Amino acid sequence: MISMEHVSLRREENQILDDVHLRIEQGEHWVILGRNGSGKTTLLEMMNGYMFPSQGRIEVLGNLYGQCDVREVRKEIGYISQTLIEKLTPRDPVWEVVATGAYAFLRFYQTIPDEVKAKAMSLLDDMGFANLANNPLGTLSQGERKKVMLARSLMAEPKLLIMDEPCAGLDLYEREKMLAEIDRLRQRNITVVYVTHHVEEIVPLFTHVALIRDGRIAAAGPKHEVLTQDTIKHTYDVPVDIQWDNGRPWIRVRSGG
Repeated sequence: MISMEHVSLRREENQILDDVHLRIEQGEHWVILGRNGSGKTTLLEMMNGYMFPSQGRIEVLGNLYGQCDVREVRKEIGYISQTLIEKLTPRDPVWEVVATGAYAFLRFYQTIPDEVKAKAMSLLDDMGFANLANNPLGTLSQGERKKVMLARSLMAEPKLLIMDEPCAGLDLYEREKMLAEIDRLRQRNITVVYVTHHVEEIVPLFTHVALIRDGRIAAAGPKHEVLTQDTIKHTYDVPVDIQWDNGRPWIRVRSGG
């Protein structure tokens, strides 16, 4: 599904990624955790083929980057990021924003086929948003927009879904509603890669975790093996206790630091 071998990225004097090794198999669902500036988003950009390493090998969905047309590969990848949300037109109706995901457009300038509109409406209905379908995107709350982006990312029935901090900026209520929708992705035949700063966003859907620190993978593997007090302390430089509740980890910073 995804293979990164000896991947490094250097920009002038800055070593952004350093000899990264990561392998994600079909059917696995990964969370990438790390501090600000650790290289998380850069990893996602490379998986999407928007950035290329200074050295190393990246293979996604059986395609070796550098020897394939990444535009064709991206047709099988769903992507959610705040940057993408900001590029959408706020006055466009919600259903139309979702429909653009069928073609990876940001906006339609031609007649939208009936079957494409019907699929967009079906995805919105599945998320309980049918009543908002004709509302301008700009009238929705932050959490509602994030769920619209999730629906949009599923329009093309991708094999791989990449999410860059989809819960950033959400209040507790909207975050939990968004995470509930993400957890429901287990019903679909799709592999998910999810970047966040927050351990508590690791819902039961996720099977594996990669911890990244200073551009290097500090630990990677099944979530119960990787998420330990020692590995979290090493990644975040903060001593913590970890508790699991219904397949979801929660951390508490130890008093005294």
